[in-house]
Amino acid sequence: MTEHGPGTSDADTLYVFAVCRNPDLSDVVGLPGVTDDSPVSPLSLGTLTAIVQTVRASDFTDEAWQARLSDQRELERYARAHHDVVSALAARCPTVPLPMATLYHGAQRARDALAEEEDRFHAALARIAHHAEWGVKVYASPGPRDDGDRPPARQVASADRSRPAPGAGLAYLNRRRGVQERRERSQHEALRTAEAVDTEVRGLATASRRLRVHPQPPGERRVQLLNATYLVAEHRAEELAVLTRTLRDRTGAQIELSGPWVPYSFVGEV
Repeated sequence: MTEHGPGTSDADTLYVFAVCRNPDLSDVVGLPGVTDDSPVSPLSLGTLTAIVQTVRASDFTDEAWQARLSDQRELERYARAHHDVVSALAARCPTVPLPMATLYHGAQRARDALAEEEDRFHAALARIAHHAEWGVKVYASPGPRDDGDRPPARQVASADRSRPAPGAGLAYLNRRRGVQERRERSQHEALRTAEAVDTEVRGLATASRRLRVHPQPPGERRVQLLNATYLVAEHRAEELAVLTRTLRDRTGAQIELSGPWVPYSFVGEV
């Protein structure tokens, strides 16, 4: 969809934040967008509207963008500015957000390129209207240390102070086997719980996506079992909150609910 990414001529360029229908710009007017050089403004696409901002092409050359990618603070500033415009718009009307740094040479080039995606935009807008995205994560806590991990006890004797107690080796192996079996059962039960949570939330949602499970940072003992996102109708938001609390009580699992968010994960699925 993007005519070109970072890297343009020196002419002024349109930065496109999102495409929407019947926009209410009351919360968008006054936002700085990604630059202070020009206001955020609408661009008519006929039955749809793009929300754009005129930017200097020199700020989006390959070199400038690569430098920005290596500057975490600057990259976060651009990402936040982009998200602020999209979020303000989505709070007022169905909105399809475009990727950060979607750029076009002039208004007519933007209209021509975006018009080619008109059917997809209409389908996405119909799907996400009056919906929001919610995230659900399920965690399991590691079990306590088991004595089966300890080495076999040593029998202290005057002749040989390092000799194991009779039968200690076999007992140690049995303990280790038992520890492994308990861990496998615990993991299996935890995964079954995570699948059950996903099944119940999907029953309430309009659509869902399973995301990659994230490894936990150093020092975090919890294990992430489910990382999923759901498209939920606005009128079912409270129902989702109640369901999450019920699942926590019923399963004993650690369940985190986040949102509502702009449905970024579902605008590309029509």
